[in-house]
Amino acid sequence: MRMSQNDFDALLMSVSQPARYLGGEIGSVVKDKDSVDVRFAMCFPDVYEIGMSHLGIQILYDMFNKREDVWCERVYSPWPDMDKKMRDDHIPLFALESRDDVKDFDFLGITLQYEMCYTNVLQILDLSGIPLWAKERTDYDFPIVVGGGPCAYNPEPIAEFFDIFYIGEGETRYDALIDLYKECRKNNEDRLTFLKKASQIRGIYVPLLYDAEYNEDGTLKAFIAKEGAPSMVQKEVVEDFADPELSYPTEPVVPFIKATQDRVVLEIQRGCIRGCRFCQAGMIYRPVREKDPKLLLRNADEMLDFSGHEELSLSSLSSSDYSHITELVTALVDKCTARNVNISLPSLRIDAFSLDIMSKVQNVKKSSLTFAPEAGSQRMRNVINKGLTKDDILKGSALAFEGGWNKVKLYFMLGLPTETEEDIKEIAHLSEEIAELYYDTVPKEKRQGKVQITASSSFFIPKPFTPFQWASMGTDEDFKRKARIVKNEFESMLNKKSMRYMYHETDVSMLEGVFARGDRKLAKVIENAYKKGCLFDSWSEWFDYDKWLRAFDEEGVDMLFYTARERTKDELLPWDFIDAGVTRDFLWREWERARREEVTPNCRDKCSGCGVLRICKGGDYCPKG
Repeated sequence: MRMSQNDFDALLMSVSQPARYLGGEIGSVVKDKDSVDVRFAMCFPDVYEIGMSHLGIQILYDMFNKREDVWCERVYSPWPDMDKKMRDDHIPLFALESRDDVKDFDFLGITLQYEMCYTNVLQILDLSGIPLWAKERTDYDFPIVVGGGPCAYNPEPIAEFFDIFYIGEGETRYDALIDLYKECRKNNEDRLTFLKKASQIRGIYVPLLYDAEYNEDGTLKAFIAKEGAPSMVQKEVVEDFADPELSYPTEPVVPFIKATQDRVVLEIQRGCIRGCRFCQAGMIYRPVREKDPKLLLRNADEMLDFSGHEELSLSSLSSSDYSHITELVTALVDKCTARNVNISLPSLRIDAFSLDIMSKVQNVKKSSLTFAPEAGSQRMRNVINKGLTKDDILKGSALAFEGGWNKVKLYFMLGLPTETEEDIKEIAHLSEEIAELYYDTVPKEKRQGKVQITASSSFFIPKPFTPFQWASMGTDEDFKRKARIVKNEFESMLNKKSMRYMYHETDVSMLEGVFARGDRKLAKVIENAYKKGCLFDSWSEWFDYDKWLRAFDEEGVDMLFYTARERTKDELLPWDFIDAGVTRDFLWREWERARREEVTPNCRDKCSGCGVLRICKGGDYCPKG
């Protein structure tokens, strides 16, 4: 039951950042609930400022609400102060647009972008009054709980909390799912009947219709489909990504408070041609598909006019590989200069960076540049198939410095397969060479102050559907030791005052590694940790590793079984029932090539037979389209 306005006002006055829960933003959609057939609560299981920055939610929100028979509303994780207030006062979780209880919706869709949000998923269910375990939800007393996003490519650690997982890109099959739901309700068919029929829609995985069996050593013995469910679930792909009729939020919801990414976002392409062996996104979003630059420019005008944002960002896995990047940026600079709008160009490859583009963007607003060599040594860059040489990196850095930039951020990884101590020391040496290059390249009278090099390293986490899905992952002690080696090497550099080194927390990385390649045995651990108070685990101020360690111990689950163990070629992996396009044989070949330090050409230069064209004909920009 919806609370009164007075009670709602009192609730907001008792918590920080009340605008997180207010609703009514520009671009939000309000409909008459009695005039729609299906109500869909779209949830991002993190705080409002993070969720409002996510493009995928905006796309689906726009797509659903274009249907006259559907009203899609938004839900985010209540911050701990609001969480406590809602529990103390027995206030159920509500959607922002109507303030109606989430429990009363037909669907609850939860996007799964990061493994460390899994306890927030349980928070959403718990606060909504929805049983945590899917098997306990009877008939239509509770919403159909749907999961999607990159973590759905291994849904098994949280499979038993969800009714359905949508595997792949959301624009293609949700209409069929909603239509089926309407038909089943009209025919008075029960919840289980709906789920069985839903499993026949391509891209839909219904965990209740599958059983997992295990060997004595804890590895997966068999994964059995039942009740007519398909043995393989095939991912969904938008084949014609350049279609101007494809839904895109040109009137996006504009947050009341500053979001993490407070800007207009233009998605210029999906997929990546590069084939970095550590990168899950580069594999699961294949093949590469581009949008027409004319459509992008029109969308940019519409979104800037509607939103009033002061920054525009290009979204893709590798913006430099967009074939119209120079044309697009040149046109956008003209638009944005007139509006005093900044342009952000993330995901640029240092070897493809254009001095002309840099100078144009710099004329609008200057900011630091971010490059991702990923590894310090050439040997390791070959292992991970980064496709960058040292000359590429230095040449790109020189172009940046000549263009007037003096702040550079460098991203690296520690703990990569076959890594040696010499490899990781090269992180500091490469950073120093780039710093020295600034003074060698830029005359003193043209320098914009001292050079600032910020190098940061994350810890390698093997992900499903990558060539490294079989690799072992370092231990907590390994990661800390390697980070100390790199830090000490930076301290020994002559230009250490121009450089800064940072690294991520090891404990969070260890948990992420467990959940990335985990199985159904982890569900009880996640529930245990949640009941101990684990929440917002991706936020350092709330993360409590000791509670997680106790949960693993109490459930008798060994973390190292999932992290430190190298998998064999014939081991059945928890996600092997999903067809993500790239074949298992291709990934294994790449794993072997990595161990031989062999580079695989990008797929525009030469097709490597990854297999994705089996399920997608590709488009004008696909190498074999």
